[in-house]
Amino acid sequence: MDLTYTQEEEDFRARLRSWLGTALPGLPAKPAATDWPGRRAYDTAWQRMLYDAGYAGLHWPRDAGGQGATPTQHLIFLEETERAGAPYVGANFVGLLHAGPTLAAEGTVEQRARWLPPILRGDEIWCQGFSEPDAGSDLAALRTRAVRDGDTYVVSGAKIWTSHAEVADWCELLVRTDPAAPKHRGISWLAMPMDAPGVTVRPLRTLAGSAEFAEVFLDEVRIPVSHRVGAENDGWRVTMVTLSFERGTAFVGEVVACRRVLGALARAARANGRWGDAVLRRRLGRLNAQFAALWRLTQWNVSEAQQGGGVPGAGGSVFKLRYSQARQELYDAAAEVLGAGALDADHEWVADRLSSLSYTIAAGTSQIQQNIVAERILGLPKGR
Repeated sequence: MDLTYTQEEEDFRARLRSWLGTALPGLPAKPAATDWPGRRAYDTAWQRMLYDAGYAGLHWPRDAGGQGATPTQHLIFLEETERAGAPYVGANFVGLLHAGPTLAAEGTVEQRARWLPPILRGDEIWCQGFSEPDAGSDLAALRTRAVRDGDTYVVSGAKIWTSHAEVADWCELLVRTDPAAPKHRGISWLAMPMDAPGVTVRPLRTLAGSAEFAEVFLDEVRIPVSHRVGAENDGWRVTMVTLSFERGTAFVGEVVACRRVLGALARAARANGRWGDAVLRRRLGRLNAQFAALWRLTQWNVSEAQQGGGVPGAGGSVFKLRYSQARQELYDAAAEVLGAGALDADHEWVADRLSSLSYTIAAGTSQIQQNIVAERILGLPKGR
């Protein structure tokens, strides 16, 4: 992994920084956190601006509609957009960071042509229909059933923690197509239109007050077989591709954001007098070292993914495991810096602190990540 910047990469940084300086002042005010229709419109408008400027899907391969940028250019893009305070992917995150890369890696020519351009333009939003109420952390224990009826699947079941389901157009959906097969071998990956008859969405309000998740109930929903990505009953392998993106590269922008927050914490501590606490200073210093190390690990994972055909490896679980804990520690430190202000529900760090509690569960619990690291990287035997 080469951590130096070439002249071409520095020129790319300068062009991007110049474009951001022109584009960002014209953005409207960001909608309230609870206004997901408004946030969808805001996020998709920004995505369209990126598309028109040639920055959408920057690191996606050209044959998937991307720009074919190098891993370093991708990281520069993340650094510069965060430094400038540009919007992140927001409601677009499942399509841009999970479903889109999976379709690029596993989809047919027709599927890629149908779904990737609208994702890159911000025309269509995706949600993720993986988790189920009765499966817990054992994703392979899913029960949502898909019965083949000619050239369609008839799907019934329930999903939970479905991100942005209430504003989504499509859902990356895991279903059981062979109930007699071992649980990891009877699963298929489908693209489901959210406006299909039989789909019911019930938003879930989080601790932070937002309804970005939902329960989704499926009552004999008919999905064309042509919407299956990968072979029938090969969905677990396709899902591992999706999860490798979710854990390996989808969080990279958030590492940059956390480093920005850490700098703001240090400035706030100096301003309110808490910087005189040597214990707090050591805590912030340790966090600074952790996030610097996570950024280097991010660079490694992105480079590895590029060399491995675009799909991240098991090292993403190492990153996700440590990042989840470090993010919680960051916002615990923010509460210490804020003091009584940590109880002010309107402070952005308070909402972020509440959301940070979910990171050791979301995208695979820390216990699951420990198992993956133990078995796939360290070569330890499976637990009984």
